[in-house]
Amino acid sequence: MRRNNVLGILFANINDDGVHELTGERTLASIPFGGRYRLIDFPISNMVNSGIRKIGIITRNNYQSLMDHVGSGKVWDLSRKSGGLFLLPPFAWNGYGRDSRIESLASVGKFLKRASNEEYVLMCDCDTICNINYADMISFHKQKEADITVLYREAETPTGLHEVAAYRLDEDGRVNEVVIRPEPQDNRCYGMGMFLMRREKLLSMIADNISHNRCRFVRDMIQSNLHTLRIYGYPFKEFAAPINSIETYFQANMALLQKPVREALFNPERPIYTKVHDDMPARYGLGAQVQNSMVADGCVIEGEVENSLLFRGVRIGKGSVVKNCIIMQDSVVGSNCCLQYVVIDKNARVTDGRQLMGYETYPLSISKGRIV
Repeated sequence: MRRNNVLGILFANINDDGVHELTGERTLASIPFGGRYRLIDFPISNMVNSGIRKIGIITRNNYQSLMDHVGSGKVWDLSRKSGGLFLLPPFAWNGYGRDSRIESLASVGKFLKRASNEEYVLMCDCDTICNINYADMISFHKQKEADITVLYREAETPTGLHEVAAYRLDEDGRVNEVVIRPEPQDNRCYGMGMFLMRREKLLSMIADNISHNRCRFVRDMIQSNLHTLRIYGYPFKEFAAPINSIETYFQANMALLQKPVREALFNPERPIYTKVHDDMPARYGLGAQVQNSMVADGCVIEGEVENSLLFRGVRIGKGSVVKNCIIMQDSVVGSNCCLQYVVIDKNARVTDGRQLMGYETYPLSISKGRIV
């Protein structure tokens, strides 16, 4: 893919509170997903596949697992002299709330100013699972001579996001109305937390908003400038799954058991890259039964598993029944257990004979390292 003159910026902590069950010791961006990935793998891979070769990750706290995962960026071919992957230092947080995009951008102002070879900045949250070619969005932005281009999707408005916005556009794609936190309804054009701007324009708007103590990106940079700036919307029409609660996290993982969803997310022409761990293949005991599940390397299964996702190194004991569950790395389910609609974080243990049941719309969650 030909390199674009675009700087990528990722917000690692946006909407941490929404999935607090999994972000006690990590950023939202580093939440495990799909048996082997982390949420941040999707936006980084999308940017790299779109020709973006300089990416900065803005984080605030709990970023150890994020650092371990992204490393030098070698997995994405970003360990390079020109461009590369940058984990930007934690920024001061003045209590503006969960949406602190303007404050976080201001804190990395020097990084933005030094990116003199990049004319544009693509800003993305890490709370949406999708596979997108940003090159089309960049071409649209240039063609329309837009000041800001927002990525939107026409679907039912998601609930629980930090600052979900619904857009109304004219026939040319120009945004003429923004409704923040609208009432849920079908077929709204809602924003996906992805924005494209000229770098110099972004820097000037950040300085202006900070000087006037304005902190909300959508409200203060988009909604307030509809009549003074050329703001356009670019549609995304493929599969996308917002992660804003433990329920939506569960639903997004379960959607991977459907072949059309896997084909949409894991397009061989736009691969999703991740850190690879070498491990032995999964082992199945004589009495093991596995149906419609995704099982990672290193698992040992001696019980029954159905409609579930098992991450690397998971162990399921004899006589145990696991249905509609997500079990993360190196967790252990003992013998004669019954689990349904349960999300188990890493290194947790369910002892023999336990029965744990959630519901499809309210899955039970077990925190990292806990023993039940």
